[in-house]
Amino acid sequence: MILTESITTIHPWSVTVPRTTIAAPGHLATELATQPAAWLAARDLAREHAAALPQPGERVAVIGCGSSLYVARAFAALREKAGLGETDAWPGGDPMLSRPYDRVLAISRSGTTTEILRALDGLAARVPVTVITADPKTPIADLGVVISLEFVDEQSVVQSRTATTALALLRWHLGEDLGPVAEQAQSVLDLDESWFDEVRDAEQVSFVGMGWTYGVAEEAALKLKEATQSWTDAWYQTEYRHGPISIAAPGRVVWAFGPLIPGLAADVTATGATLIDSGIDGLAELVRVHRLCVLRAADRGLDPDRPRGLARSIILDS
Repeated sequence: MILTESITTIHPWSVTVPRTTIAAPGHLATELATQPAAWLAARDLAREHAAALPQPGERVAVIGCGSSLYVARAFAALREKAGLGETDAWPGGDPMLSRPYDRVLAISRSGTTTEILRALDGLAARVPVTVITADPKTPIADLGVVISLEFVDEQSVVQSRTATTALALLRWHLGEDLGPVAEQAQSVLDLDESWFDEVRDAEQVSFVGMGWTYGVAEEAALKLKEATQSWTDAWYQTEYRHGPISIAAPGRVVWAFGPLIPGLAADVTATGATLIDSGIDGLAELVRVHRLCVLRAADRGLDPDRPRGLARSIILDS
């Protein structure tokens, strides 16, 4: 249920949208707030399943669809940068698993996504397979060693804590300490709603990142698009000036994940677009986008728990 205030705002493209407050938070609003605790809990899970996760020197493929693919891309970039072995991230519907991998890691919240199940079918007979899923009672459990994220499974169709906890788990496994990151995320959750005023009304948002944060930028763009039907995209910071910056303008936003490359801030500012550059860890910054999803959805009269045209899992006809 949404209560509409008397305040209205005018979008840059001349559409009046009422500013709203949420009387009864939906699933997404409730679930995103549990992320800091979930990330800390993932530390013990990473230790428990260390043998099933990629080992130093292994050549690894990570597959996923949607949010899971973006987690895979972030992890692949982190693992390679750490010098722990070649790591490819593939979409579940178009993987290159005929390559000589030492291990395949599949990420699927639902455990029922058709492309993932097809990609894994018979694969365990020739290469170790590990699956990360929030529902270990689904068909994916028969296709590899299971790491269960059942404790963070969502009721909202729009993922928040499942994807971020999967990435937290993998970052713990790489030897990172996510304690400070969880603290940053809690600070984001404690932010006054007024912080979001300018971006809440933005006509368009481009998320930019580098290295592992590019995958998180992709996830941010997907979240805002799913939850609010917003015009979003994601780019490497180094690629943003090679064309995409042409749409930057007043009333639009460029939102950075990770440190800015030299000169980008000046280039964005010259367009009149708003630049968001908090400097905090990309995973914590994603929580800020989750909060924006809830606010913009409320303003637009949308239910982020049940996005148009989407379901919890994409199950295709055989």
